[in-house]
Amino acid sequence: MRIAVPDLISNSYFPAVAAVELGFFKAEGLDAELSLVYPVPRCMEALRDGELDFVAGSAHATLQAFDDWKGAKLIAALAQRTYWLLIMRSDLGIARGDLQALKGKRIGAAPGPDSTFRRLLVEAGLDPQGDSIEVGLVPGASAPGVSFGVHAAQALKEGVIDGFWANAMASEVAVRNGVGSVVLDVRRGDGPPPSHYYTFPALVTKDSTIEREPETVSAAVRAIVNVQKELKANPHRATEVGERLFPAAEAALIADLVTRDLPYYDPVISRDVVSNMNAFAQDIGLLSTDASYEDVVASHVVPVWTA
Repeated sequence: MRIAVPDLISNSYFPAVAAVELGFFKAEGLDAELSLVYPVPRCMEALRDGELDFVAGSAHATLQAFDDWKGAKLIAALAQRTYWLLIMRSDLGIARGDLQALKGKRIGAAPGPDSTFRRLLVEAGLDPQGDSIEVGLVPGASAPGVSFGVHAAQALKEGVIDGFWANAMASEVAVRNGVGSVVLDVRRGDGPPPSHYYTFPALVTKDSTIEREPETVSAAVRAIVNVQKELKANPHRATEVGERLFPAAEAALIADLVTRDLPYYDPVISRDVVSNMNAFAQDIGLLSTDASYEDVVASHVVPVWTA
């Protein structure tokens, strides 16, 4: 079974990574192999094309390969709420929440997450083009094996960009190095209220897999549910995973980041969450029509979330 994440050295999709590395998929009888496929739209395309069985990625990004939710569904939330932070160079002196100060600045953002940041700016009354806010790729981020967030933190340090929109690992590295400061932490309430629910990290699979192997899909969901419970009970186990997969500095940080995220470790995908995400997707032109909850979520796994 092939599972991909678009950013490995990260807390964003960590429950899926930990479920592989700590043996939770294996405990469900699944031989899981983890891959890094950047960026998240490419992950979804690989899922669509049969190169992958599951993707742990941004829920809304499924629509970048499966038009109007045709052909794929969400099967579990890896965590709740929009999960990126805006970090700006500390020497710019931008206060937390001061989005007006972003005018004329260069913000690094990966494909997929970039759409959420652009929409957030609009919700805040800004015009990315008119206000000369450049949101785009960080040079070198698409090189094989590169994890976007950590690369963005280095680019900030080197002055290549003025800020970045990325995961908490990248944010923590930049803040601890003294080169960046937090301007927005959307998951924890910063930014326009609609931005809190644009998307969330989710496990995704194809409709054909759900139809052909429903019990395999249920087993994958159980692995996620159980690893979330394990990390809540023993967050230090995150270090065990980090030491296998991350550079030493990031391995030393992951348990702290996971501990902060534990309140959001909930596999349930509610109807309100789907409604808010679909509204965002329609606002940015990623979804052309209303989609029902059943169009988005595999109904047979709903009982597994709370079993």
